[in-house]
Amino acid sequence: MSNYKTIDRRTCLKGMGTALALPLLDVMGWAEASEKKEFKPPVRMGFMYMPHGVIMDQFWPKDPKTFLTSPPPALASLRPVLDQCLLMKGIAGVSNGPFRGAPHALELSTWLTAALPDPDKRDEISISISADQIAANSLGAFTALPSLELATMPQTWKENQAGLNEAYYSHCSFRSPTQAVPAETNPRNVLNRLFNKKEKGDGLSANGMSSLDRSMLDLVIGGARDLRRTLSQTDQKKLDQYLDSVRSVERRIAAIEMRQKEAALEKAGIRPSRSHKNDSPPIEIKIPEGDKRSEYMQVMCDLNVLAFQTDTTRVSTYIGSTPNGVSYPELGFNDQHHSQTHHNGEKKKVDKVAAITKFNIDQFAYMVNKMHSLKEGDGTLLENCIMMWGSGLEDGDRHTRANLPFILAGSGGGAINTGRFLPDVKGNQGDLLTTLLTCIGIPLDRPVGIATKQIAEIPAKS
Repeated sequence: MSNYKTIDRRTCLKGMGTALALPLLDVMGWAEASEKKEFKPPVRMGFMYMPHGVIMDQFWPKDPKTFLTSPPPALASLRPVLDQCLLMKGIAGVSNGPFRGAPHALELSTWLTAALPDPDKRDEISISISADQIAANSLGAFTALPSLELATMPQTWKENQAGLNEAYYSHCSFRSPTQAVPAETNPRNVLNRLFNKKEKGDGLSANGMSSLDRSMLDLVIGGARDLRRTLSQTDQKKLDQYLDSVRSVERRIAAIEMRQKEAALEKAGIRPSRSHKNDSPPIEIKIPEGDKRSEYMQVMCDLNVLAFQTDTTRVSTYIGSTPNGVSYPELGFNDQHHSQTHHNGEKKKVDKVAAITKFNIDQFAYMVNKMHSLKEGDGTLLENCIMMWGSGLEDGDRHTRANLPFILAGSGGGAINTGRFLPDVKGNQGDLLTTLLTCIGIPLDRPVGIATKQIAEIPAKS
């Protein structure tokens, strides 16, 4: 019989006002689980978005039989977890209806709502509650944060296609038909929110150093040492690896902030004192057009992983970019994404769009590969999630929506049959969202948006 005492899943490391949620340990039980029930980690649901569609012949697999061994170029970075993925061709988007002149106002706003805005209230928000918020209303009772909304770009795009409210361009989450949920773009703020950490003033100490330069783990390390003495060697290793991952994220955020400060000094003609005269100018990480966009996105992905790993939330959305105004200098060109999607078959532009698509899927792959590496219960964190990557357009050149690109990763605790490409699925965006919510046990009093049915090919057969 084990000498280790079971501790509650909601146990935190605490110190001086800082609380650090813990990863799943063998000695823990989920707070909502009955003592008589067999232990099973909860299911989480995450969504990651890219605008403007894809280059279809580089996204869709050629043959379902060779999907796992010969993925298309856009999916190459998912190769280690393809057996945990599900692709379906044939998911139709919401028809533009009375908004033919507003493809970009609709591609993001309809993505998780599967519904059109009210044509009689174009200048105000009037659409439908989104699938992520439906999930949050059910799962949020068990976590500190009902949901986590992240974005790479500020949600401030000013345009009024077809007279529609500007919020439709940059929001995918809607708490109610009339209330958009804002997303957080600052990783420091996300970290503070996840761990209930509050900054004073501008967040700088008397010596000018960011509070992130002083590890918040120093506030709780004493508690960690006390906790370690009560854990098995396996759980001690899990705790150490987890604390290392939190420290790593914190250091990466601090490094980004330091480079931003140095870049600002360099731009003003002031060389930082610790810089060598022959050093290249520091890279300026600027949102939304920073030179190292991948680094920024990966920090946000890491924060998403931590939020799931600590059960701080079970629902997340991440808007990788909004329909207008973003470029990718990291890929070797400064053309804006939107302008290149109107390629009319011109190879140079097609190649740039394909590179942008692969870049965004690579960031999604970074996140789900990391989830796959993290043990949880008898499986992995990814196995206990349903992560969806996708776009609200099929083809950005023609603004078509007949075959929206979606990637599902994770089986939702065994609810979804993965490792497949289904080339001829009959269904729409609402059908897909309704099916996913049902798979993880979300009670629905009505279908999502335009849904008329559930997609029978998605659930695992019992």
